Amino acid sequence: MYIYHTSIKLHDTDAAGLLFFANQFKLAHDAYETFFNALGFNLGKMIQSGTFVLPIVHADADFTAPLFVGDRVGIRIHLGKVGRSSFTLLYDILRETGETVGRVKTVHVAIDKQTREKIELPERLKMALMTGGESLPE
Repeated sequence: MYIYHTSIKLHDTDAAGLLFFANQFKLAHDAYETFFNALGFNLGKMIQSGTFVLPIVHADADFTAPLFVGDRVGIRIHLGKVGRSSFTLLYDILRETGETVGRVKTVHVAIDKQTREKIELPERLKMALMTGGESLPE
């Protein structure tokens, strides 16, 4: 498990002052990027000079309570299913009190950068996902 901490910014909200629905995905994606850095995978370097990329092929989100400007949140990442060429990440968005206020799920598939064909998850990545999340600091 990995937890990313942040706060809701003014630009994250809509005209009613609530977290804009699409920005729940932005929060999850920010957490994803720091999670991968903690696992030893720099996404910028992977995109620029790596041999594979990990596009999201499915995403969904649920809101269970509103978030407002200034609210502090933690995004807790859990590894879901790991397949031959894909993996699922589950994100719980939590208030400081521990209350779950939202959930996000993303499914990523490994593809070769040159051919754009689906490939097996690289073993190093698979092992980092399966073991790294358990030993990472919060």
